[in-house]
Amino acid sequence: MDGLVVSDRIDAVGSIDAAFGAELFESQAASRHLDLAARRLGAARQGFYSIGSSGHEGNAAVAAALRVDDPALLHYRSAAFFVQRCRQIPGLDPIRDVLLGVVAAAADPISGGRHKVIGSAAASIIPQTSTIASHLPRAVGLAFAVDRAAKQGISCRWPADAVVVCSFGDASANHSTAVGAVNAALHAAHQGVPMPLVFVCEDNGLGISVPTAPDWIERAYGPRPGLTYLAADGCDLPDVLGAAEDAVNLARAWRVPVFLHLRTVRLGGHAGSDVEAAYRGPADIAADLARDPLLGTARYLIAAGAADAGDLLERYEQIGARVRETADEVVHEARLDSAAAVIAPLAPIHPTAIREDVTRPGPSTPAPDSRMTLAQAINHTLGELLTRDSDVLVFGEDVGRKGGVYGVTKGLRKRFGARRVFDTLLDEQSVLGTALGTGLAGFIPIPEVQYLAYVHNAADQIRGEAATLQFFSNGQYRNPMVVRIAGLAYQKGFGGHFHNDNSLAALRDIPGVVVAVPARADDAANMLRTCVSAARVDGRVCVFVEPIALYHTKDLHPGDEAWLASPATDHIPIGTARTYGDGTDLTIVSFGNGVPMSLRTANRLAAQGIHTRVLDLRWLDPLPAADLLHHAEATGRVLVADETRRSGGVSESVFATLVDAGYQGALARVTSADSFIPLGPAADTVLLGESAIEAAARRIVSSS
Repeated sequence: MDGLVVSDRIDAVGSIDAAFGAELFESQAASRHLDLAARRLGAARQGFYSIGSSGHEGNAAVAAALRVDDPALLHYRSAAFFVQRCRQIPGLDPIRDVLLGVVAAAADPISGGRHKVIGSAAASIIPQTSTIASHLPRAVGLAFAVDRAAKQGISCRWPADAVVVCSFGDASANHSTAVGAVNAALHAAHQGVPMPLVFVCEDNGLGISVPTAPDWIERAYGPRPGLTYLAADGCDLPDVLGAAEDAVNLARAWRVPVFLHLRTVRLGGHAGSDVEAAYRGPADIAADLARDPLLGTARYLIAAGAADAGDLLERYEQIGARVRETADEVVHEARLDSAAAVIAPLAPIHPTAIREDVTRPGPSTPAPDSRMTLAQAINHTLGELLTRDSDVLVFGEDVGRKGGVYGVTKGLRKRFGARRVFDTLLDEQSVLGTALGTGLAGFIPIPEVQYLAYVHNAADQIRGEAATLQFFSNGQYRNPMVVRIAGLAYQKGFGGHFHNDNSLAALRDIPGVVVAVPARADDAANMLRTCVSAARVDGRVCVFVEPIALYHTKDLHPGDEAWLASPATDHIPIGTARTYGDGTDLTIVSFGNGVPMSLRTANRLAAQGIHTRVLDLRWLDPLPAADLLHHAEATGRVLVADETRRSGGVSESVFATLVDAGYQGALARVTSADSFIPLGPAADTVLLGESAIEAAARRIVSSS
C-alpha cells in the first residue's frame, strides 16, 4: 500500500538488526526489574501502590515504531514503552524517573510526587493514572487537533505530521468510553477529517479476574468499516515491531485511525496485592509464563546470532543491579509535606495577567447598538472572541448549522466557518474529549453540552481527565477549556427533568474547576471573557452554566426591560460577587434564576419596611467568600435563596463559608426540594419560588 515505509531495522523476513534488538531487550529488562523493585519497595513500606507491566514488555517495540515527538497516552502497563522512548532523549533517566514515582518523591519529574504515573513532558507522554478507557476521547480529540492546529496556524507542541498513540487493555476496550471514542474517530475519518491515531489494545485476556474471550477483541474491532485492524503476538518482538511500524506508517501517511491488537500475557497478577491463584488455575498461569516476552526476545536474539545466552544474562543482571541501586537511593528523596505543596499545580491563578488578556484589544468590531438578553450577549461575546483570537473553537451538538437549541450560537458558523464553529456527535464524552485534545494542542476550546443533565453522561471527562492533568503533570500539561452548559430549571411548557436539571453538586465537587453562573447579560458577557482568559493564561478548566429560563428574559418587572444590558467589554475577577442595593435589614444571597426572584422579592419587602440587599454570587466555585462575609456582616442577617436542591445544594457551602469565617449573625435558607423536576405546573411544587423567599425573609427579620 502506498505510504508504507520499509524499516531499516527489520528485514522482509522479520529479522531485527542485532544492535537494535539488544536495545529493545534492555528496555524490556529494565521494565521487568522496575516491576520487581516496585514490589520490593511496597513490601518494605517504602513504595506505594503500583501496577506492573510484566508480560506487556512487547510495547517497547511500539515505542520504537514511533517518533519521540508523537504524543502518547498510555496504558498503565507501559513501562517498557516509557523506557524505550525516554532512552532516546538526551538527559532523561527513565529508571530513576519511574522509581521516583513509585516512592512518591517530590523530585518525580512528571507528577512531583502526587501519583505514580507514566508520563514525561520531554518525551511527549501525557500522564495517565489507572485509566479505564477514560483517556481515549482525549486521544481522539488530540488526533483531530494536531492537523487542525497546523492548518489554522496555531502554535502546537507537536509537529503537523505527528501520530497520536493510545494504549489500553482488553477489559477497557469494552467500556462505553472506549466504544464511543473509537466510534467518534471512525465517524470523523468517514467525514474526511484527518484522524492520525493508533489505538493499541494490549490484550492479556483478563480484566483483573474476569476473562476476556480469546476472539472477542478481533470480533468487536476487526470488522469495523474504516478501521484498519492489525494484530500481532505481543510476546514476539519482530511481530510486534513489524505490525507497529505498519500501523504508525498508515496513520501518518493517510491520517486515518488504525487499531493494533497485541496479544500479551499478564505476569504477577493485576497489581501488588492481587493473588491470581485465587481465580486462575496452575495450567493457565504456567501457559502465560511460557510466553514471557522477555524470554521470547532473548530466545529470538540467540537464534538470530545477535547475542548469546551469557551476554544477555549479564546485561539482565547489570540492569537489575542498576535498578536496585537507584531504588536504594530514591527512598531517601523528600516527599510532599504540606497541603500547599500538593495543591500548587491544581488551580493556578494570575489575576493581573487574566485581566490584561480580557482587555487586550483585537480587530475593531461594531459596538452593540442596543441592550441585549443573556442569550444575545453570549452570542455577541463568542463572536468577539472568535474575531479576536484565532485559538478559540466553538463546538457541540447543534451549535453549527442550527445555531444551538436556543439560538445562542446562531450565525457564528456562517461568520467564522466550519473549522472554528462546528457540530459534533451526540455524545458528551466525545464533545469533551475533543475539548481535551484541542486544549492540549494549543486551542482554547469552548464546547457546549446541550443540557445540564447530559453532562453527567461524561462527568469523568471533566473530573478524571481535565481537572487532574495539571495536578498529575505538575503543571507541565494543561487542559484550557470553557464548557458551556445550558442548565437549571424554570422553563415553562417544556422538558421535565432532563431539560430542567437543578443539580450542580457533581461539578462543584471537582477540585480546581471554576463554576460560573451568570444571571444577566452584562455579567454573562464579561464572566465568559474572564473564563476564556483564565483558560488561556492559567490552563483553567471552567464550567459556564447558562440559566435557560433567563436566556431570552427582558423584564425584571412586567414591561420594564430592566433585565437587558449592554455586553461592553470588562473584566469580572473569578470569585467576586455582584451586589444590588444597600439595605441594612437583610442580605439575600442567590445566583442564577434566584437573582431576579430575589430582586422582585426585595421590592415587595421594601414596601413592608424591610430594606434588603441582594448578593449575586456569580461564581459558585470558588465562592466569593470575602464579598459574602462583608455583606453578611453589614446586615447581620443572611437568607440564602438557592434554586438547587436542599441536600448537596449551594446553600450548604454558603453556610459553611460564613461559619468558617466567624460570622455569628442570623442564617436561614430556602431551596428547591430534594426531587427530580416533573413536567408542567407540578414543577412549581418542588422548585424554589418567590413566595418562599418572601416568607423566609419576613421570618428571619422578625425573629432576630
